[in-house]
Amino acid sequence: MSAKYPDVSIISINGKTPQIHDSAFIAPGCRIIGDVTIGPDVSIWYNCVLRADVSRIEIGARSNIQDGSVVHCDGANPFAPDGFPTIIGEDVLIGHMAMVHGCTIMDRGFIGLGAIIMNGCIVESDAMLGAGALLPEGKHMAAGELWVGRPAKMVKHLSDGAKMGMKMGVAHYVENGRLHKAANSGE
Repeated sequence: MSAKYPDVSIISINGKTPQIHDSAFIAPGCRIIGDVTIGPDVSIWYNCVLRADVSRIEIGARSNIQDGSVVHCDGANPFAPDGFPTIIGEDVLIGHMAMVHGCTIMDRGFIGLGAIIMNGCIVESDAMLGAGALLPEGKHMAAGELWVGRPAKMVKHLSDGAKMGMKMGVAHYVENGRLHKAANSGE
């Protein structure tokens, strides 16, 4: 545990220590391990696990990872010599209890609550993986697409209204993160 982040485990492993921007909100109960970089105004909500012991995890500005989610990566192997880091762009929404593993989520991507996204997947900007969906290894969601189901399939292109709703969600989580940060620090 850290004095700056009470009730949070921040653990160095393999010579790598998590790097967390001062403006980020890290909720109590989180476990942040290894080669993790967390950008400005990011919020990592209650009881999330971010474990980068075999590759790296990068989270861009204003993104949020909601309660109970797990973010991991995968190391090198004979079929993937560079392994599978998890790269999360800016303004990304990741819903409650999501499993995000060895993938790339570009700016403004959205991963619905309870969704699973596996190694080698790419979610382009303004794309949404629906709640409870499973995106199998190596799938590529193009910009603005909505994918749902297990396994997930593309069902439609998102409207401008849906994309605006995602932007509003990002703004909400940035502000809510600030409120929770203050409440947890006693300010």
